[in-house]
Amino acid sequence: MSGNAGHPLGVDFCGLRLHTPLVLLSGCVGFGEEYTRVEGFSNRDVGAVCLKGTTLAARLGNQPHRVWETPAGMLNSIGLQNPGSRHVVDNILPELDFDETRFFANVSGATVDEYVEVTRIFDDSPIDAVEINISCPNVREGGVVFGNDPDMSARVVEACRAATSKPVIAKLSPNQTDIAENARRCIEAGSDALSVVNTFLGMAVDVETRRPVIGANHAGLSGPAVKPMALLKVHQVFQVAKRHDVPIIGQGGIASAEDALEFIIAGAATVGIGTALFYDPLVCAKINAGLEDYMRRHNLDDISRLTGTLELNTGAEAWCA
Repeated sequence: MSGNAGHPLGVDFCGLRLHTPLVLLSGCVGFGEEYTRVEGFSNRDVGAVCLKGTTLAARLGNQPHRVWETPAGMLNSIGLQNPGSRHVVDNILPELDFDETRFFANVSGATVDEYVEVTRIFDDSPIDAVEINISCPNVREGGVVFGNDPDMSARVVEACRAATSKPVIAKLSPNQTDIAENARRCIEAGSDALSVVNTFLGMAVDVETRRPVIGANHAGLSGPAVKPMALLKVHQVFQVAKRHDVPIIGQGGIASAEDALEFIIAGAATVGIGTALFYDPLVCAKINAGLEDYMRRHNLDDISRLTGTLELNTGAEAWCA
């Protein structure tokens, strides 16, 4: 997970060379070309782009409202709107510039079989890696979310691992009792990397109508409001991941170089940028500049040397209210 190969921000991730540790998160940049329409934006500022969550068949997504701004964050419940995996591979991937950056597929499904079929379709494509979104309901198990049950998480990862030769990244849900245990099970099932974490469950209420603002009633909360909780999740998962040399994409409210550095120090090999892009599409170039400045000031020639360097306070008492 280290080695700068002549560039201080370059990182090795699952055998892939990324020219910066920044990863654009699934759902925030469509299928990888939308942000290239923004003047000044360049995919060369990021190490990888996670494509929109993709299912076997096309989906229209949830009823509105599907996005709602909150203090220091954003609720979203898009419902995996996408044109279907075959359309993505046949019509969208050929339009992407794989010389500019890496592209990761994001695989979703309502059953294990659907996850496997979508993974197989992406395996026969130029995509660089497959991110498994295990925060979706399992319709055969009464709507239980795959990612909140370690047994079910492991089943999905193991099945997808057998369906592709590409690196597999398990995207972990924060809405579970023991995320470190889930991470361990995913690693044992064959996950090459971990994406930590997906959005936190949240809600907004219209006080005049006394109904949820979001059409699907609840949604995923992202943005600066979740950063302290996401940072702790990364630290907890790193305690397991480091024993297996499994890298982490740390994410949750990152909007500055300092935010990114916190996640890297806590254990992330790369960091995901999502909600910040909605109010500052050029934030990645600014984060890269801040990371390079930090490295100059601390005489570092390799950003990977910072991963997991957090030193906990000694003699600290357990947290209590």
